[in-house]
Amino acid sequence: MTTSKQLLMAYDQQLRTDAETPGAMAVKRLGPLRLVTFAGGRGFVTYQDLDGASAETIAQWVVDALAFYREDPAIVRVEWKTRGHDHAPGLTAALLKNGFMPEEAESIMIGPASALGVDVTLPPGVSLRRVTEEPDIRAMSAMQDKVFSSPVSDGNADAILRRVAHDDGMELWVAEYRGLIVSAGRLEPVPDTEFAGIWGGATREEWRGRGIYRAVTAARARAALSLGKRFIHSDSTEYSRPILERYGLLRVSTTTPFCWRR
Repeated sequence: MTTSKQLLMAYDQQLRTDAETPGAMAVKRLGPLRLVTFAGGRGFVTYQDLDGASAETIAQWVVDALAFYREDPAIVRVEWKTRGHDHAPGLTAALLKNGFMPEEAESIMIGPASALGVDVTLPPGVSLRRVTEEPDIRAMSAMQDKVFSSPVSDGNADAILRRVAHDDGMELWVAEYRGLIVSAGRLEPVPDTEFAGIWGGATREEWRGRGIYRAVTAARARAALSLGKRFIHSDSTEYSRPILERYGLLRVSTTTPFCWRR
């Protein structure tokens, strides 16, 4: 049996690399940090570890990283992705001092894809499919924006469409009822690793509790298995964490995004 400690080690070694940022427009190194620029004016800071740095060094990295993004007027939002198991003295205080605000903490969930890829009975009239065409992708993105209480954004849909055009392996799965997308999520196979990620899982409030999110997750897990992936990973909210735990995924750590907005 694979233990939580072993899964976390695999996560740190295999996923906290360039594999973490598919679709990046540019990546600049600052010590162990990777300062990533995405389309749509979004910056993203991540790293495999902080090399045992002191609180003073980490505080300076926060200042320097933000200065890098401030120099580009196109950047309107920067996310600094923290993990609960990292040794990062003074990081939270430095982020807060420089205008980064914490968002909701999520659970890092990992487990065997085979445990998730089971048959799930859908409510009458609901069906699953993979989507690849622009109208479907825009409808899916708009539904996710609404579920996550964000303004419906053409920018989010445009970013997904750019990735689809580059054919980087991402798959988009939806559940529909009479042409209405009621749940959706994407699968992110990670090249040269044993992992695939499941992201963006969202279900309309009035359709929750009927097994639909579970079915979308199972479809993505089966797709991952067909690609030779062994493990599924996900940053999960408290809505999805219990579902994933029931099917064998383990909570190996937490992640909290700290966001700065221009």
